[in-house]
Amino acid sequence: MAEKRLKKFLTGFKRKIKPAVKKEEVKKEKVEKAKEIEKDEKIEDKKQQKSKTEIKKTVKKLIQRQGVDISILLRPIITEKATDQEVKGCYIFEVNSKANKISIKKAIEQIYGVKPLRVNIIRVRGKKVRYGRSTGKTKAWKKALVFLKKGDKLQFVQKS
Repeated sequence: MAEKRLKKFLTGFKRKIKPAVKKEEVKKEKVEKAKEIEKDEKIEDKKQQKSKTEIKKTVKKLIQRQGVDISILLRPIITEKATDQEVKGCYIFEVNSKANKISIKKAIEQIYGVKPLRVNIIRVRGKKVRYGRSTGKTKAWKKALVFLKKGDKLQFVQKS
């Protein structure tokens, strides 16, 4: 038994010892691999950004062909008070701060296919807010009240 252990011990010294790899070379290889990976990721990010910008451009082109300026109507305001007004034929929208009554009226006609009777505009001032010690102000925005004829309706969500 002692001889077997001695043989195992001695064979350990007979095995070929691998030459030591310099730490600098290993670091260089890792850095090169990391750079290659970053390049691949950058290329993919650029492709995704291009596809997003292309989509936005095509949407803008389609809208311009139809003659609609999408930046006028930002969103419909759907609150309890606004839904009560819908029964009376008054729909409320958040609009661009530079929009006027005529442009809002044209946008409603072209997007929803309904001719409004009249449009009222309200400029909502920004409110003062506090977060701890710091004070600030929310953005000012414009609200448009669009009045329609009896029987005309705007449908914001498509029912399926």
